[in-house]
Amino acid sequence: MWLLLNVCVFCLLQYGEGQDRATLWRGNDRSGHCQYTFTVPSPSETSCPPTASGGPEIEGLKTRLSLLEVLVARLTGGETRGPGLGAGSQAGLQEALTQAMGDRSLLQGEKEDLERDVEGLQRRVEEMRRETERLKSRPCYPQSPLVPPSVPLQDSGLRLAGDPAWRYGDNAGFQELKAEVTEIPAPSTEDSTGCGELISIGEPVSHRKADSIAGKYGVWMQDPEAVAPYGGKMVWRIDTVGSEVRQLFGYEDMDQLSKGYPSKVLLLPEPVESTGATLYRGSLYYQRRRSRTLLRYDLASESIAARRDLPHAGFHGQFPYSWGGYTDVDLGVDEQGLWAVYSTNKAKGAIVVSQLDPHSLAVKRSWETSIRKNSVANAFVICGRLYTVASYTAPNTTINFMFDTATGQGKQVALPFRNKYRYNSMVDYNPAQRKLHAWDNFHMVSYDIRLGHQ
Repeated sequence: MWLLLNVCVFCLLQYGEGQDRATLWRGNDRSGHCQYTFTVPSPSETSCPPTASGGPEIEGLKTRLSLLEVLVARLTGGETRGPGLGAGSQAGLQEALTQAMGDRSLLQGEKEDLERDVEGLQRRVEEMRRETERLKSRPCYPQSPLVPPSVPLQDSGLRLAGDPAWRYGDNAGFQELKAEVTEIPAPSTEDSTGCGELISIGEPVSHRKADSIAGKYGVWMQDPEAVAPYGGKMVWRIDTVGSEVRQLFGYEDMDQLSKGYPSKVLLLPEPVESTGATLYRGSLYYQRRRSRTLLRYDLASESIAARRDLPHAGFHGQFPYSWGGYTDVDLGVDEQGLWAVYSTNKAKGAIVVSQLDPHSLAVKRSWETSIRKNSVANAFVICGRLYTVASYTAPNTTINFMFDTATGQGKQVALPFRNKYRYNSMVDYNPAQRKLHAWDNFHMVSYDIRLGHQ
């Protein structure tokens, strides 16, 4: 220290020759050590240039940089507080963070929408590719010339525009011909009787929605062989939810059904069990509640015309369809007459289909199939063939089984079938209209069908 002091004093003496403004200051520093400070004016500079430390501006910049570092730490999950971060800054930071998260969610949603659109386009492209391949694989049949070379033009059936003679316009190089073309109908896919195997079912067409909970399940029908006093346009309907289902509503036509204006309401003498009723030749056929008894109710006389037990048939929940509803006995009509679909203890739950005498209700002939009744949602008969529906709730299901009474053989099939309202409790065939009638979750709907070769 003494050496440093002597050197500094020597420097001061050397610098201070001729100068009278040099000062010496002595004092303790922050750590308590004695420190000497010399203050000497510059002989040539009037002001000092900025030093490396930067002065107040640099210090202010450092302060703002520290604040920015704290904000970055908050955004990346770091410290929640930093020096100089007040309540206002915290609120601003929270608002920015909330907006950033909202923008991120919006972008994520847009990304998902775009991905779905891309997937839809890819499926469409694939469908178009398959359709193109299918069209390419179709054979091109040779076509006969419209006019054999040996036939004169005037005898060919070709007619010139206007008169039979050639008609020229201002441009002699232009001539117009018109040909008379006779359309030849495509070969029919049905035989002469109109019967055949089911090959497709159309989309469901809605006609009416039931007004109350009693119409969640039901049956609606038209007589394929109507007799007086009611015609074939008359529509009949039964809402089957309830313990004493006895009302039969009649509508003059489909238009009145859609408007909900019945022209006839009949009170049946005995209650109906479930959705298995059908109409045929002026009579309503149905199963009596809690029994295997079949009834034929004559619409003209409004009375029971015949009754008979269906031999050994299960009833009231013994062998229903998969949706339940006490659908043990299902009656239907096709081109060959009246049918009953049910099961027995002997058949161990497999579907039995029997053809009935429409007058006496006696069983004419029966067939036992290999498919269990409670494994299918519904069944109907077309041209002596039994068809079953796989599901009553799946919007896109199939007709999954067919049994031919002519051969006694059954087979698996896969014909697309739509349950538009996802609870189909009744499917019946109308041979006069060549349609299926169905009751799908309050809705009365119909399906067009196509039949192939016999």
